[in-house]
Amino acid sequence: MPHFSKLVLLFCIFCIGLSSAAAQEKYPSRPIELVIPTPPGGGTDISLRMLAEIVEPILGQRVVVVNKPGGGGTVGMAEVVQARPDGYTIGGLWNAPLTMTPHVLPTPYKNTDYAAVTQVTASPVVMCVKAAFPASDGKGFIEELRKNPGKYTYGNDGVGGTVQLAAERVFTKLGVKARAIPFAGAGETLRAFLGGHVDIYGGSIPPIMPYVKDNSAKCLMVTSAERNASVPQAAGLADLGASDEATVLWRGIIAPRALPADRLAVLQKAFAEAAQSARFKEFMQKRGEEAKGSSSAEFRKLIDSEYDALGKVMAAIGLTKK
Repeated sequence: MPHFSKLVLLFCIFCIGLSSAAAQEKYPSRPIELVIPTPPGGGTDISLRMLAEIVEPILGQRVVVVNKPGGGGTVGMAEVVQARPDGYTIGGLWNAPLTMTPHVLPTPYKNTDYAAVTQVTASPVVMCVKAAFPASDGKGFIEELRKNPGKYTYGNDGVGGTVQLAAERVFTKLGVKARAIPFAGAGETLRAFLGGHVDIYGGSIPPIMPYVKDNSAKCLMVTSAERNASVPQAAGLADLGASDEATVLWRGIIAPRALPADRLAVLQKAFAEAAQSARFKEFMQKRGEEAKGSSSAEFRKLIDSEYDALGKVMAAIGLTKK
């Protein structure tokens, strides 16, 4: 019996040793899956794929991008928050699924169901039209909409998404109306715009730029107070007397809520470093966006403050869920 007890004791010590070794396992020790809740080809997908490529040598592991579109970003978002909190499934997304969509649609997550890792970009939404559109600047664009309430349609990233909110804040302020047509992301919106299914492209700047450069499209308004150097002909909201209604699109990295603090710190440091790299800064600048690389605390503060503020805005314009 004593001999048996000794074996049991040795076995327990061995198991504790294994557990301790597992707990001290270097992270990451295998590829990380980055869930992007949009179809391929939109501004969020393009930007985060570049970031994933840059962060791989920093982390010392592959970062595998998986597109999970649907529900205005909520399908992919739900997969991230429900994933095992070990740091091997994380999310890369824009602000709408975090701070906007939960106010207008039922979502399988709450604002506290995820950990904020780092904000990586910021940029305005842009409103663009075909070359033949009867306006050539922002003031003319607004006047054309004012003369024809409800005539024109604009593509956006879903009900209560960044583009719809950004547009409706401005349109309400300036007393104009256009019809919102929701799509799964900027890539789908662009295809609908090019195919003539909507009159106005509403989305991030990068996807529309090739068509601006070949003069088949012209961008007339951005939703930041200031103009954007990538589309200098587009009016900023200060030009239109609506600078207090500015809404910008930002992107960031999140993880499941219960991710251990040490692994969260690894991800934050690596992705912030990648976002601040010369390569990513140059890539973003060419696309009319600003590279960030915030702390986790700064990103959490941004999410929480925007969530509260936009909930009030949506209630005021009648977009909140009943």
